[in-house]
Order: sequence, then structure tokens, then C-alpha cells
Amino acid sequence: MRTMQAVQVTKAGGPFEIVERDIPDPSDGHVLIKVQACGVCHSDSLTKEGHWPGLQYPRVPGHEIAGVIEKLGAGVQGWQVGQRIGVGWHGGHCGLCENCRHGDFVLCKNGLVPGISYDGGYAQYMVAPQEALARMPDDLSDVDAAPLLCAGITTFNALRKSGAHAGDVVAVLGIGGLGHLGVQFARKMGFITVAIARGQDKAPLAKQLGAHHYIDSEAQNVAESLQKLGGARVILATVTSGKAMSAVIGGLGLNGKLIVVGISTEPVEVPVAQFIMGRQSVQGWPSGTAADSQETLAFSALSGVKPMIEQYPLSRAPEAYDRMMSGKARFRVVITPDK
Repeated sequence: MRTMQAVQVTKAGGPFEIVERDIPDPSDGHVLIKVQACGVCHSDSLTKEGHWPGLQYPRVPGHEIAGVIEKLGAGVQGWQVGQRIGVGWHGGHCGLCENCRHGDFVLCKNGLVPGISYDGGYAQYMVAPQEALARMPDDLSDVDAAPLLCAGITTFNALRKSGAHAGDVVAVLGIGGLGHLGVQFARKMGFITVAIARGQDKAPLAKQLGAHHYIDSEAQNVAESLQKLGGARVILATVTSGKAMSAVIGGLGLNGKLIVVGISTEPVEVPVAQFIMGRQSVQGWPSGTAADSQETLAFSALSGVKPMIEQYPLSRAPEAYDRMMSGKARFRVVITPDK
């Protein structure tokens, strides 16, 4: 039996362990993937700390996987050995629940998540169901593709389905792991792109990413600044502060929408009269299906959207995770197999 290197967690809150495991065999409807790159996401803490209900250990984290199909399980159709693929947060669905029956596979009540429901990409190989696979463009590198399968699809999908049209004012709140991709997507989609962050030192980065305007939330009134631009059709909130989200709502224009993709434990406060008279709304947005991942990758390759990454070998995955959790990474962390 061939073996592989994997990084696992054996109990909630326990340390990462680098172990040798047998390379798994794909069951019916599944494929064996040789992992070429795996993004390290804050949501990996759900596995590390045991915050996901019903989580079974030991578990290998990782849900931003770029790889190559190594072997097909019985019944797999439309995929080939040697084909480059990606697997993101949406790791499979039941097809039977009410959400699936209405085509909302990403909101499947029995949905699977790589690195949570089954072993993920902190390993040299992994197995995933065929419905979780996204085709990878030839001209997109593995390390660039990996973060696009979570942070990328979340911001891309939210913006393209927001109702905004080319020429509308679209603001991105926060220039971090999600926001630095959101700014790029907004610009490439033809929106008048506004980046909002704390401190004037982030202005050059915002312009480098494609923002037409930068608003320093420490020095300017964000709502007033957005209204001077005509009001935002969409504000994409990538931060994790409900207070920061509430502070920008006054910048929405007619039919404006605050789309929340950053998870906050604080509530978002809505000015009711403003919302009624402006037909405004707040909407949460999950990531998307494998088909959405595939379209995110294709659009990114076509338009030149790329994540800013820090790269670590698999053997340093614990260090890579700590770097991501520290909030100091610029902006996504990716692990790749050791040479």
C-alpha cells in the first residue's frame, strides 16, 4: 500500500500532527486527488477547535484544494485521470432535501465540507465526490487557484448576483483575505469600485488592486463619502465587525444592498426609515457550488484576478495555520507538497 504525508487533528483544540497514512481508494462516485496546493482559511479553525457540530476525529483540514485527478471511482462520469480540478467549501450535497430539490445545493441540509465532513487538502492526496469538482483553466496556477475556491468564489459570486450593473457604485468594506479579491472582481466587472479600510496607508494597495476611490474609515465619514459618489448600489462587507458594517449603511443609494460575507458575532443595526424610503436591504451570502467555483476560476484566469499569497510547504502547515490566524498574512496562506 502506498503512503502519503498528511496533517491531522485528533481532538478538538488539539495540536496538528504530521503523519504517514495509506493513500485512500476512491469509492463509487468519488475521485482520488493528488493535491498540488491547499489554501489555509480561517474556517479551518472549525476543525482545529472542534466548533463544527458532530465533527469526527481524526480529521485532515483544508477546503481550498487545487489538484489533479489520480484515480476514478466506479460510476464517475465526465472526468478523466490527469485532469486539473479544484474543490472548495461545497464538498457535496444529498440531492434529496428541500433545498436541493429547489436547486440550492450550496444550502443542502446534509451538505458536505472538505476538511470537516471528510478529510481535506492538508495532505498529499484526498478523496472527494464528483459533484464537488470544478474544472481548472490551464493558464491558472495551482497556488493562485486554491484561495479562489473559497475567498474568491464568495466575493465573485456575491458581486455577480448582487443586481449591480456595470457603471454602478460598488464598495468593498475591508481589504483583507476576502476584500483584496472583492476589489479586483468589482473593478473587472465594470463597477465604479470603492475600497473602504482603516488608515491612509492602505490607499496605495487599494489603487493597486483596481479601486477607483479609497475611503479611510478612520479619517472620513464613510456614509457621507459614498453619498458624494451617488450612493452605493452594493456594499460588500468582508469584515468581521457588525459595528463596522452598521457604520457604512448610510452610504447606500436607492435600492442599495449591504451584502454580508464576513462572519460577525455582533448584530448589524439597520436604520428602518432609510431602508423603507430607499428600498434598501441586507443580504447574507454563502460561497457557491462547484459550478460557481469553476466559473470563478475561469473569470479569474480571463481577467487576471489573483490572490496575494504567502506559501508554505505541507511539513510547515502548523506554522502556516498560525500565520493565518495571527491576521498578519498578506493576504492568503497556501500550503504545497514538500519537494
